[in-house]
Amino acid sequence: MANEPQLTNLVAENNFLVLGGAGSIGQAVVKELFKRNPKKLHVVDISENNLVELVRDLRSSLGYIKGEFKSFALDIGSDEYEAYINQEETFDYVLNLSALKHVRSEKDPFTLMRMIQVNILNTDKTVAQSIAKGAKKYFCVSTDKAANPVNMMGASKRIMELFLMKRSNEIPLSTARFANVAFSDGSLLHGFIQRMQKMQPIVAPNDIKRYFVTPEEAGQLCLLSTLLGENRDIFFPKLTEDLNLISFADIAVAFLADRGYKAYECSSEDEARAKVTELSAKGYWPCLFTKSDTTGEKAFEEFYMENESVNWDRFERLGIVKNDANYHEEQLLNFEQKILELKAVKAWNKDQILALFQELLPEFDHLETGKYLDGKM
Repeated sequence: MANEPQLTNLVAENNFLVLGGAGSIGQAVVKELFKRNPKKLHVVDISENNLVELVRDLRSSLGYIKGEFKSFALDIGSDEYEAYINQEETFDYVLNLSALKHVRSEKDPFTLMRMIQVNILNTDKTVAQSIAKGAKKYFCVSTDKAANPVNMMGASKRIMELFLMKRSNEIPLSTARFANVAFSDGSLLHGFIQRMQKMQPIVAPNDIKRYFVTPEEAGQLCLLSTLLGENRDIFFPKLTEDLNLISFADIAVAFLADRGYKAYECSSEDEARAKVTELSAKGYWPCLFTKSDTTGEKAFEEFYMENESVNWDRFERLGIVKNDANYHEEQLLNFEQKILELKAVKAWNKDQILALFQELLPEFDHLETGKYLDGKM
């Protein structure tokens, strides 16, 4: 990277706390920090197994650093995490990579409420903790789906951005919206690998197009936003010949070709399930490519909205949404209060939550079809 000397010096001189650091993007960010020898690097994640693999991966590839490296299997919304952060010395940079990232998380009101807790309330809580501890900077990952959102996941991240705008008067912060990280845990592309390993057919929509970046590119984007981003900046990848919209069906065909198979299009789930053994022996793989009809799916993704100001000149391969501290404090407080009231009585439905989202985001055009991804192969 052109900014490598500056990044290396900044990392080597500072202490870092990475939240959600054992997920796909989190691991990529931790590796970018680790290889530049930070003074201190702590990683927190709710997944004990993913943390174990992260540490094994670092030790087996990069080895060790002179500074302090520790990992903690903690839920950042828990009392245990609060006790940990209260007893730690100040971190210079806090990076929050934790998120519920799937559109399918809105299929029921309970998972949806957890998404609000993780994406919005926990984020605001950890920003407040960072301010109290005197951190220099806070970074939180957003999503391309926050630009003109059509699903609750994207809307939750857009609301998170508004809460960050509010906190930006107290601490410098930045974020990033980026494309789908290729083969990240839980992604459709990661699912392709699982399907082949388990001798199962591949299913993909043929009318949904997405941008894809590698895990390393995602890690570098987050690092640049954290260390070089100005207050309230939202970084995103510029479109290039290498970064263009591509359909999941086309990705599936290319994926199979890379592994020596030709895609064989089936007409039904039953046919696809039944023909795996027969077709794979002949160099083909059964696929089911269909039009998307599930809730919250957007035909294409975008990184910024029409009313947002974008700096195209600072970086060759990155754009930056430049934000003023535009937010309505009373609306944010009202949203948080009503969510907490619903949680307190332990009873709510999706319509109540959707109404709160639309009250805060009048432009939110939610696409509800009554069908969800859990109802498909």
